[in-house]
Amino acid sequence: MSATGRAWAFAGVLCGVVVAADQAVKATIESRLFPGEDVDVLGPLGLTLSHNRGVAFGLAGGAGLGLVLVTVAALAVIAYVFSRDPRRRGMWVAAGLLAGGALGNLIDRLTAGEVTDYIVVGSWPPFNLADVAITIGVLLMVWIYLRDAEPEAESG
Repeated sequence: MSATGRAWAFAGVLCGVVVAADQAVKATIESRLFPGEDVDVLGPLGLTLSHNRGVAFGLAGGAGLGLVLVTVAALAVIAYVFSRDPRRRGMWVAAGLLAGGALGNLIDRLTAGEVTDYIVVGSWPPFNLADVAITIGVLLMVWIYLRDAEPEAESG
């Protein structure tokens, strides 16, 4: 298998792992907590069952089909950016995390019309594993592009 093929395979496997873990944790939370129940875990970290019809942290609540279409468009952008240079060091990790997180939340939207959130940190709105994967994927992708940016020629 070529290096490009391996990068796509690794990104696909990571995406699948993120989706599977996200859906498994959401199912466990749904089966063990009732909506609004708070469970202290450690310090400011807690669990609660909440449902979100909007995007991350409840923004743009109730957007329905629009959010599904935005998610599909975001997945297309992720695939396009990754396809430009899949062998770039670490890019498969960023793409796999982003795609897995987006698909995890998309599955919720398509099956339940809302996303299950359960992680609480201090007064931050509840979020989930898919949101964590998306956030880390975005930060990693930005870091990769900044790391690989060619320094501008100094004019003098």
